[in-house]
Amino acid sequence: MKQSRTARRTHGFTESVIREMTRVANQHGAINLAQGFPDFPCHEVLKDAACTAIRADINQYAITWGTPRLRRALAEKYRKFYGLEVDPEEEIVVTCGATEAMAAVHMAIVNPGDEVVVLEPFYENYGPDAILCEARPVMIPLDPPDYRLDPDRLNAAISPRTRAIVLNTPNNPTGRVFTREELDAVADACREHDLFAITDEIYEHIHYEGAHIPMATLDGMRDRTITVSGFSKTFSVTGWRVGTIVAPPDLTAAIRKVHDFLTVGAPAPLQEACAAGLESLGDDYYRQLAIDYRARRDSLFPALVAAGFSCTCPQGAYYILADFSALSDLDDEAFSRRLAKEAGVAPVPGSSFFQDPGRGRSLVRFAFCKRIETLKEAGERLRSFAARNA
Repeated sequence: MKQSRTARRTHGFTESVIREMTRVANQHGAINLAQGFPDFPCHEVLKDAACTAIRADINQYAITWGTPRLRRALAEKYRKFYGLEVDPEEEIVVTCGATEAMAAVHMAIVNPGDEVVVLEPFYENYGPDAILCEARPVMIPLDPPDYRLDPDRLNAAISPRTRAIVLNTPNNPTGRVFTREELDAVADACREHDLFAITDEIYEHIHYEGAHIPMATLDGMRDRTITVSGFSKTFSVTGWRVGTIVAPPDLTAAIRKVHDFLTVGAPAPLQEACAAGLESLGDDYYRQLAIDYRARRDSLFPALVAAGFSCTCPQGAYYILADFSALSDLDDEAFSRRLAKEAGVAPVPGSSFFQDPGRGRSLVRFAFCKRIETLKEAGERLRSFAARNA
């Protein structure tokens, strides 16, 4: 048998479907509600600080794990918002986006043959993160319409090989903000079975119901939680690729080694700009962020319902996972491409968020991190498409 020219670890997952749908949207001139990047500008404070840093020649390598200014500002943010005391010298890593952060965390703590528990539907990177470590992702289904975490399913998924549980709250793609009760179930499992919690909290400031509760604040979880976040969503700078990790010192030391050899470091002037944002933008900024995203949600959600989609109104993040089975018998990939071509609106096929593609066959995900005008136009196009195909 001829040996494959590519490593086996690359055979267990596909290229990003989300980024592929951006290419499809561009091909058809469709409104891109697939990839989660804003079509509105970031705050002037950030732009001015980035330009100032570049003009001040802060253009060379920063300290691999993050500039001192940004790490200090981030530690202050965790103290102020969550009452967490974080050592900026020993417990923070700044990465090239939360995507690299999740990969670096997995590579630092997960061994070949381990199992990593992931809630499903999941953001498309989580499965490949485990596979690249030669570990096995173990899925826990969350059932619509509520997508609640069942503690019995969680405990049934844990085996002697389990190393970590991955939790994303507020959640992409479901929009769930997990409750204290659900978080306690994860914490109980971690303490009982000596597991790590890897939490993706990139949407921490974008929630409309409930409250964001960092896993690290729960009893006994500070020393076994690795918190991933960043500035892409909070500051509307998805192209800057500045992510963050907060972890206990021994884990941070391992994560820093992996990060160093993956990317060396995040862009130095953009780290300065993110630090300026943390230092300068007060509570009003974060409150207004959630208010503005609620308005965007409240623009797109009723338009989807009016167009014939079935969906649950999100509690946080900026995505709506919608069932289109009343509109078409096509599978999710074919329907997404048809919607981009004929309706002029591009979503993400739902199967990209499931290990078993069949579970997402009748689902698509829409991102509403867009101007109200963009969302109104998308809603009109979707209603028109539904009326033509009724």
